[in-house]
Amino acid sequence: MTFLQPLLLAALPLIALPVIIHLINQRRYQTVRWGAMMFLLAANRMSRGYARLRQILILIFRTLAIAGLIFAISRPLASGWLGLTAGGQADTTVILLDRSPSMQEQGAGTGVSKLQTGREQLASMLETLGSDRWVLVETTAGAAIEIESPDSLRRLPSTEPVGTSSDLPAMLEQAREYITANNTGRTEIWICSDIRENDWNAESGRWQTLRDSFLELPQTVNFHLLAYPTDGHSNTSIRVTSVRRFETVDSAELLVSLRVTRDQSMEDSISLPIHIELEGARSELTVDVEGPTFELIDHRIPIERSNDRGWGRVSIPADSNSADNDFYFVFDRPQKRHTLIVSGDPQTAIPLQLAASISPDTTTECSAETLSQEQLATVDWAAVSLVLWHAPLPGKELGSLLRDYINRGGQVVFLPPREPGSGQFMNVSWNSWKEQQVAIPVASWRGDQGILANSQSGAALPVGELQIRRFCELSGEVTPLARLQNNLTLFAHLPTTRGGVYFCTTTPDAQDSSLTTNGVVLYVFIQRALAAGAAVLGQTQQLAAGAAAIEQPVDWKQISGPEDALSTDYIHQRGVYSAGEKLLAVNRSSAEDQARVLDDDRLAELFKGLSFSRVNDTAGSFEGLIQEIWRLFLVTMLIALIVEAILCMPRAMPVVEQSGFPRRSAETDADPPTERATTSAAATVTTS
Repeated sequence: MTFLQPLLLAALPLIALPVIIHLINQRRYQTVRWGAMMFLLAANRMSRGYARLRQILILIFRTLAIAGLIFAISRPLASGWLGLTAGGQADTTVILLDRSPSMQEQGAGTGVSKLQTGREQLASMLETLGSDRWVLVETTAGAAIEIESPDSLRRLPSTEPVGTSSDLPAMLEQAREYITANNTGRTEIWICSDIRENDWNAESGRWQTLRDSFLELPQTVNFHLLAYPTDGHSNTSIRVTSVRRFETVDSAELLVSLRVTRDQSMEDSISLPIHIELEGARSELTVDVEGPTFELIDHRIPIERSNDRGWGRVSIPADSNSADNDFYFVFDRPQKRHTLIVSGDPQTAIPLQLAASISPDTTTECSAETLSQEQLATVDWAAVSLVLWHAPLPGKELGSLLRDYINRGGQVVFLPPREPGSGQFMNVSWNSWKEQQVAIPVASWRGDQGILANSQSGAALPVGELQIRRFCELSGEVTPLARLQNNLTLFAHLPTTRGGVYFCTTTPDAQDSSLTTNGVVLYVFIQRALAAGAAVLGQTQQLAAGAAAIEQPVDWKQISGPEDALSTDYIHQRGVYSAGEKLLAVNRSSAEDQARVLDDDRLAELFKGLSFSRVNDTAGSFEGLIQEIWRLFLVTMLIALIVEAILCMPRAMPVVEQSGFPRRSAETDADPPTERATTSAAATVTTS
């Protein structure tokens, strides 16, 4: 139990007032020993025990009455939050709201999503708790914004669902920047999330920096998590994995590959209807889905030969989460995939050039060339899909050139040179080479998403078969994709707003690793990066919701998608949009389809050393998570006063007639000893 006004509990010593008054009152009577009355006192000992018990009970209930009043005005709360409001009302309350697609999952039989439930619960709780200032940090915002009151959570457009995945480390960083810039006092940070691994990015090196920065703040900052970890056991999602336009002799076709993902517990076979819409023309096919994953490869859809580019959508029937029941796509003539290799070591450049120049299919043209850093000034970057950088990290001028290329959606893979140097790129640097007497195997890698994800058939890449003999240590805040033994990084991804930046801590050289002899991993790694880089070069583009685009969203026009989407939010809402001559398809990220809940122990590690509490809730449950219970203490006080009054009422005494005078019975007398002795003496004298 916690209190909204805990300072008033300082009045609790006042409950001793009845005891103090009783002790003072006892001092008013002086005891005088009189031998003639001693036998009368002995006669009344049987009644003295009851009188003392009554006096003790009166003191107890008077004390309870005062305690009940003090607790009531301190506004106690009944809740599952540990140390929820210790210290009184907050100066600033920061709300971190997860609006990602997984938060749109509905509770069983309720029709209410996790996001709707969380907004209502937060608004109700925070209205009760009170604060001097309210601040909102949500999935799509680039900075914290102040809001009028917690009630704003129920009606602001910036609290509605979007297709963009959340980045909790970035949101916490925005909260910290606001706290620092505004020099807030006592601060409460409330997080509403379903704690999916892809949203929390627990492996990111940013968490250690965040913890240290919050611990260094001079003011008190308390963290509270309202969690919705329950998975939708009846949820099914669909995703288009590839779209290729293929020309025959006299016609053209679209080869559409898609993936259906279900919860791991769903192993029964079902017949699933899939609706396909191609620029307004609709068709349907039914597939038999068995197990958690189903792949449909190169489903053929006839199109007009003159139809060079266009858009489409696939969808499945509604289930517990409507956010992953459809997927938009665009198509165009295949783009040429050109790779630029920056290296001064021909022995290492040869396997890289082979992997980049071998086309994965007959419709895609691939090429690669090797250049030195001095030749980069003459490169046509608009035609480059991928840069393989096997040289010292670029300096200021070349680094600016690479960053511009990445911001346009380009892909860069860095490999360590023989002489790493002391340079940095985006706060990441090479350290020193480490050589092992015995080859080190790969201990773990991320096969659920990213550039090392499983193949379309569901088979894992043979990353675990790689043998690493020499590797170069890496410094900086990166997200590991594959680790060696002893928690050493092999492949890493550097988060960016657009484009892809990857680091491989070894090379294909036979002295360093088996990347060349076991070429599947190297080939797939490079081809996936190539495909991502080529996707931004044509007149059509597939975008993950929230990814920055070359064109500003205000210039976009919606062709298909949610009717209630705001034009300023198009980049965060699934659909098809036109931007000048380009067609853009916006969808949820692939991580949302297999979003796993972050382990409880790992979550606790992220907030280690900070004041952190957590409570779990379920979608559609609007039971109050906190309740003021001051009324209970007022009722307790009233009951205590009533019982005390009853105990203080004089008791009716039986009358004994002796020699014409009434006398009270000594056996039932509960008056103080002095009064009893006087009455008994009078009765004795009369009897004589």
